[in-house]
Amino acid sequence: MSHLIRALLLSIGLSTLVGCTSKPVENIQQSAPAASIRSDAEMQRAIVSALNKRQWLVQHVSPTEIRAEITQRGRHHAEISIPYSASQFAIEYRSSWGLDYEDGEIHRNYNRWVNNLRNSILQELQTQSLGQR
Repeated sequence: MSHLIRALLLSIGLSTLVGCTSKPVENIQQSAPAASIRSDAEMQRAIVSALNKRQWLVQHVSPTEIRAEITQRGRHHAEISIPYSASQFAIEYRSSWGLDYEDGEIHRNYNRWVNNLRNSILQELQTQSLGQR
């Protein structure tokens, strides 16, 4: 009997621990800082530069959207769309493997990756703005 209880408690503990690594997928909506707003082309350059610095692979670039992907250690892969204009951009989840996506929840690393990317894009916009003064 005690072996059964131990096994049950262990399985509950492990399932709780595994559940803690999944978080709701963050789809980011971001306005550009007012001082950095210039043109769609400058926003595009800032996004592509940030993607490259963060080691995302740019798949497709159009005048209103960029698609990119990242693969980490050959085990985790995510694909995103980044619709943009001169004044704003968004980072939207497209697909993934190895990140346990299910019902709008995904491994917490995905959210860290896209938040780091957002910060890098904002930094690129700020750098562009300072360079044009």
